[in-house]
Amino acid sequence: MKLAGSGASGLLRSGGLYAPAMDCPILDALTFWDLLERRVAATPDRMMLVDEESRALTFAEFKDQAERVAAGLQAMGVTEGTPVTWVLPTRIETVLLSLALSRLGAVQNPIIHIYRRREIDFCVRQTGAELIVHPGVWAGYDYGAMVDEIVDELDHPCRVLVGYDSLPEGDPASLPPSPDAADAGTVRWLYYTSGTTSDPKGVKHTDASLIAGGIGLARALDMSGDDVGSIAFPYAHIGGPDYLVTMLSSGFGAVLVERFDPAASVVTYARRGVTMAGGSTVFYQMFLKEDRKSRQATGRAAMPALRVLSGGGAPKPPEIYFQVKEQMGIPVAHGYGMTECPMISQGSPRDTDDQLAHTDGRPVHGCEVSIVAVSADGGEAPAPRGVQGEVRVRGPMLFAGYTDPSLDEQAFDARGRFRTGDLGVLRPDGHLILTGRVKDVIIRKGENISAKEIEDVLYAHEKVAAAAVIGLSDPERGERVCAVVETAPGSDDLTFVEMVDACYEAGLARQKIPEQLEIYPEPLPRNATLKILKHKLREVYESRRALKLTARDVYVARQEED
Repeated sequence: MKLAGSGASGLLRSGGLYAPAMDCPILDALTFWDLLERRVAATPDRMMLVDEESRALTFAEFKDQAERVAAGLQAMGVTEGTPVTWVLPTRIETVLLSLALSRLGAVQNPIIHIYRRREIDFCVRQTGAELIVHPGVWAGYDYGAMVDEIVDELDHPCRVLVGYDSLPEGDPASLPPSPDAADAGTVRWLYYTSGTTSDPKGVKHTDASLIAGGIGLARALDMSGDDVGSIAFPYAHIGGPDYLVTMLSSGFGAVLVERFDPAASVVTYARRGVTMAGGSTVFYQMFLKEDRKSRQATGRAAMPALRVLSGGGAPKPPEIYFQVKEQMGIPVAHGYGMTECPMISQGSPRDTDDQLAHTDGRPVHGCEVSIVAVSADGGEAPAPRGVQGEVRVRGPMLFAGYTDPSLDEQAFDARGRFRTGDLGVLRPDGHLILTGRVKDVIIRKGENISAKEIEDVLYAHEKVAAAAVIGLSDPERGERVCAVVETAPGSDDLTFVEMVDACYEAGLARQKIPEQLEIYPEPLPRNATLKILKHKLREVYESRRALKLTARDVYVARQEED
């Protein structure tokens, strides 16, 4: 399989991925292959994917190549319904493999490349995978040796394919008809949520559910054929097909980044004219840093064509929004989704500063969001606008249940709404504010405390690069509030008194101010999507005692000074 270089298609102009395009209305379909065919019929010669090595494919070239790969996989025995596990980084070959499997109607189980034997072994056994595709040795890790060990211990036949820089090919004339609308509701995707204290949970999706989520994102962000997107996150994440749908439905191409390096990636984005970037809060911070360096060195923005940063997967402190808006002159449109429901709410460039800074956007097209107040005795009632409750969702983007059906009963309520496990508030303007996790609420002396409210204050401090607020066992309080901070580069560590001062000045109630401050000696632990792993922090600090100088002591002292 050979991909075209930057000069092959003649479409790379003005240093960007492509020149401004004709108006491209949003396309819709029920299957991935049908959506790809509709995009090829509309704009066949527009660039679809380009990587850091300037390898590139137009939409038409991508479809042709995916069909050849599908024929090659078919020759290996992959047909409709064949379970296939793939563990691959973000590459053009990965996207081709995924669409080739969609063309055949196989059941694919993407696994983020950061996961190792425990997770992969569990997924392969539960899905009954008959083929595992891996990158060989990548980023210093031998996936081949790991996969071989797994396969040797399986009780069912399973083939192995190295699919990093080459994929099998065959004659597309041998392919059966592509999946049609009748197949849209068939489970074709199995994603696993990371299991930290138990086995991972398999999440069943259909083409139709993933497409519904992607269409919701495209509409919220006003995506169009004039955009140039970017995929720097793991394509094996649920956000992979989500973003692919936005590209196919809206008609824009994207730059693929195999291993994200802030400085190098920003240069690539600038050269390709990327208009949309992001990922999560930590990505926003990295882009801010690179843009600041560029402005100081050259007086110019690092990514001149950029019109919006967007992402999700972790809380976005309001301060980050205002920093980006002031320095880069663009909005941050943050969103909310999860493996079970890829898109729930999303900020839009059309929103106000207040909405973008302080909420996680409006429910996306087709998604019904309810806030439910749950009483101590288990009673449930709709929470009024502006009142906190559990976030529950329903809509065409919702998953079809878990691979372990015993988990479904607790996952859905009597009205068929998915219990997200998140707490939130729907404002009168319809925008959603996430306030924490149902199981992650800090209960101090019987009072519920939102970790996010405190984290937002800490993120605003110049000495703080990242922060996580956790509850730790305490014999007097039930739980005490502990702030774990990652120090900003080039800065001194935040002191306990400075932390309390910041909370006091932000107007936090006294009982919400952390009693304990810990400076983490390295970057905070994160998962593959860069979400901070609070359970790891609890393991580290659960046995430590709070500082003798408490927040109450400092607070009282400040009151006396006033």
